Amino acid sequence: MTLSAHYGPGKLGLSFELFPPKTEAGQAALLKHVSKLVEFKPDFVTCTYGAGGSTRDKTLDIVQGVKQDHGLPVASHLTCVGSTRDQLRSYLTEAQQRGIDYIVALRGDPPAGETDFKPVEGGLSYANELVELIRSEFAGFGIAVAGYPEKHQEAPNAEIDLENLKRKVDTGAEIVITQLFYDNDSFFRFRDRCDAIGINIPIIPGILPVTNLSQIQRITSMCGAVLPDAFVSKLGEQEGDDWQFQAGVDFATQQVQSLIDAGVPGVHFYVLNKSQATSAVLRAITRPE
Repeated sequence: MTLSAHYGPGKLGLSFELFPPKTEAGQAALLKHVSKLVEFKPDFVTCTYGAGGSTRDKTLDIVQGVKQDHGLPVASHLTCVGSTRDQLRSYLTEAQQRGIDYIVALRGDPPAGETDFKPVEGGLSYANELVELIRSEFAGFGIAVAGYPEKHQEAPNAEIDLENLKRKVDTGAEIVITQLFYDNDSFFRFRDRCDAIGINIPIIPGILPVTNLSQIQRITSMCGAVLPDAFVSKLGEQEGDDWQFQAGVDFATQQVQSLIDAGVPGVHFYVLNKSQATSAVLRAITRPE
């Protein structure tokens, strides 16, 4: 099945994003959480790719395992960071051999300690170049790319950011998965602007249910997403993990239901290798039949 075929009239595409755990205990816990998440019948599962390919083998092991254990299509993230064209080709060849279905093509963030992205000699500078490489040499992969409702932090302005996205789409991306956000109006404005510039592939909102205030403040400070003041106040009304978990689930449930009611083609959950919050949201919402 093509990547874009997971989205269409009368259906809601569903996907989950994992990351490679650092320990054997984390790996065992991940497998248990994945087993719970697949009960919601996702269309595919993705796994991130560490800076400079630091989790290359783990990424492929995870997605290959999910496909073998649960019969689901899977996607590996791939970035330009620290890799030459030949190294990217090598990874894509191995992913192909392992039966990986899709690639989430990203430029990637600068390595730790660096503020600017610098391609290695013989490498790629932009995500659209990676999309072009995949499309021209590994045409069997479906390709997803990232979009930023609140603008990529490095983009000079929203217009240039959108032009960058258009290049990724024009070179062969099939869907756009957005950065996490907590103001649906930001997503709707982004969707309208995409439509106006001729981006007509599915735009999938990326959702991270909040379970801990300090954790989400750290995450949003790194990616530039805005936390609504009223939501922050709600999370801080009472102390304790249980309160913050429930407040976060309630907010995410309302957020996702609003997006569904507005006709989004699908939802992509950043699950942080856990199942409880996303499962609670999916049980609470009304999905198209």
